Amino acid sequence: MDGSHWKPPRWRCAKAGFVPDTAMKRSAASHVHQVSVSDGGVPKEAVLSAVITSDGLTGDRQRNRKYHGGKDRDVCLYSLEVIEALRAEGHSIGPGSCGENLTVAGLDWRHMAPGDRLTIGEHVRLELTSYTTPCRLNAPWFRDGNFRRIAQETHPGWSRLYARVLGEGVVKPGDAVVVDACTERSVISELNVGTNDEART
Repeated sequence: MDGSHWKPPRWRCAKAGFVPDTAMKRSAASHVHQVSVSDGGVPKEAVLSAVITSDGLTGDRQRNRKYHGGKDRDVCLYSLEVIEALRAEGHSIGPGSCGENLTVAGLDWRHMAPGDRLTIGEHVRLELTSYTTPCRLNAPWFRDGNFRRIAQETHPGWSRLYARVLGEGVVKPGDAVVVDACTERSVISELNVGTNDEART
């Protein structure tokens, strides 16, 4: 796959104001909304498809491999519904803005946690490993530069998540996402609240 770029739909501006978790309305079926990559940094740009391997997504690169990437941070994921709720608060965030590789729709994101496993399309399998820790590179997408708005410690259920690759394959928008929830998620989550870096920038 050549990962050729395409122009995602333009996002409409939203009114400012706090929006509770109930604003995260889920789509009818869980699926990949957008696949995003970059040559380093944020935002990441939408592509028609990408191959997911144990090294991450083809066409995606991180500027500092000391703090980004690795077997437990192969892929970064975020929720379309969370992004839409943040936009309703007045933030200018959009899919790919904060460095996620996969923007997914239709999942109950508040209950996603390290240990959960995802099957995407026919072959891709991921295991969530940790919540990400936002940093100043995310500031442009938030009102008053408040990038901590998506920190798991202060706003549980609004964070992005890292995943390791269990099964390689091609991923593209529209691929179905099936979740196999971890029965020991509460213990795993406590051990994986944030990593000392930013989402694969």
